[in-house]
Amino acid sequence: MNVPKKRNPRLAAGRARAMGMPTRGTTNPNRLRRIDRWIAGTPQVARAVRSSDEPVVIDLGYGATPTTTVELAQRLSGLHPRLRVVGLEIDPDRVAAGKAVADPPRLEFRRGGFELAGLAAGIRGASGPALIRALNVLRQYTEPEAWKAWDELCSRLAPEGLLVEGTCDEIGRRCCWVTLTREGPRTLTFACLPSDIEKPSDLAERLPKTLIHRNVPGERIHALLTELDVCWAKAAPLAPFGPRARWAHAVGLFAERGWPVLDRRRRWRLGELTVPWTTVAPEI
Repeated sequence: MNVPKKRNPRLAAGRARAMGMPTRGTTNPNRLRRIDRWIAGTPQVARAVRSSDEPVVIDLGYGATPTTTVELAQRLSGLHPRLRVVGLEIDPDRVAAGKAVADPPRLEFRRGGFELAGLAAGIRGASGPALIRALNVLRQYTEPEAWKAWDELCSRLAPEGLLVEGTCDEIGRRCCWVTLTREGPRTLTFACLPSDIEKPSDLAERLPKTLIHRNVPGERIHALLTELDVCWAKAAPLAPFGPRARWAHAVGLFAERGWPVLDRRRRWRLGELTVPWTTVAPEI
């Protein structure tokens, strides 16, 4: 994994406790709909889920209410008939709120953190979870702690498993997330409601913790956002056709200028853009 050399190993007081700190707990309905839509529609995710007879999906740090975990289970239900979604939280009161709406084995709630201890007692298969969704979990950590959390979570994945980690605003209109395998980060995705932004670099405030402080001249993420803003400006003649058309045209120009874009126009129209991690990996 391409990471800074200096790391702070401290994520919790000890191994006897769940690793991590409670999040603020904001769980507005449909807050994670853009992430879930991307997860449900991405072939790599489908392959990871279908590689197991009884795949387990982890929603890590779901917050004060289990709303977004319930939504995740609903949105992924078509990927596999025996899919199991497990919501993990450090706070016992949040776990209790989850258990009140649980529907085992399809949907369960347990106590756990980065170590995924809540997957004991027969929940975790020998190969680990097929997917971990960790949204708005690492904002309160330092960058070295966020890298360490990535390492911890990726080490728990099934061989074909994926970690989706990132942040979004309170109503889910501006989002950024990284997709990782056991070997480390693979892609970065931007997703937004195009009518909610003045320019693409507005999404910088939602960059994952491993990138948010790297948005400065000389870093790859800064160069990408600067170039994307240029393409957005050049796409201004498309504004009369709506913000979505302008976003799609801007991404098309971005690709024409030599940037590696991994998705297609159908995704661009949704306000998305996915690039390889190597395009934005921090300069060491």
